[in-house]
Amino acid sequence: MLDREYIEGLRRDIVFDTTLRGFPLRFHSTWGIFSPREIDAGTHLLLDHIEVGEADRCFDLGCGYGPLGIALAKLAPQGHSLMVDRDFISVEYARKNIAANALGNAEALLSNGFDQIGERRFDCVVSNIPAKVGKEMLHLLLFDAWRHLEPGGRIWVVTITGLRRFIERNFKEVFGNYDKVKQGKDYTVAMAVRE
Repeated sequence: MLDREYIEGLRRDIVFDTTLRGFPLRFHSTWGIFSPREIDAGTHLLLDHIEVGEADRCFDLGCGYGPLGIALAKLAPQGHSLMVDRDFISVEYARKNIAANALGNAEALLSNGFDQIGERRFDCVVSNIPAKVGKEMLHLLLFDAWRHLEPGGRIWVVTITGLRRFIERNFKEVFGNYDKVKQGKDYTVAMAVRE
């Protein structure tokens, strides 16, 4: 039988320190959120290859507890990082991590994709796309990303490598272009530009 002390320990925040793109960061997480004890390999791969301007307005789609959006806020200190997730616990933790890392240029909102962000426009959209989101939702997300990107704005995604052809076809269909930035054994980073 599981003892009470063990169960109470599971209820406490998971807290870990890491470095993303040269910035030391602290993250709070909890069980039930994607990759709660460490930054996952796909997020690391995306962050290793993404290019962000110092004043870019960034959008982290499906932020979880916020590692991508928080790293983007650090990379764009004169810009802004908006993080959204459809899971309220993820949004709570993203907000907690914005505060823990003393970021004045980031915010987290509850939103199913782009539904709750109004007419905001971005220079950069990023996402660590879950493999099981479904093609219909992916079509909505890509079309909405195109609609909310400024001309010349970029979308950067990381997916399991098995989805790379799907992403290539859909980037070409929605954006008219596709760049396979990095393909690893397990993950692929892709980028498209709103021309």
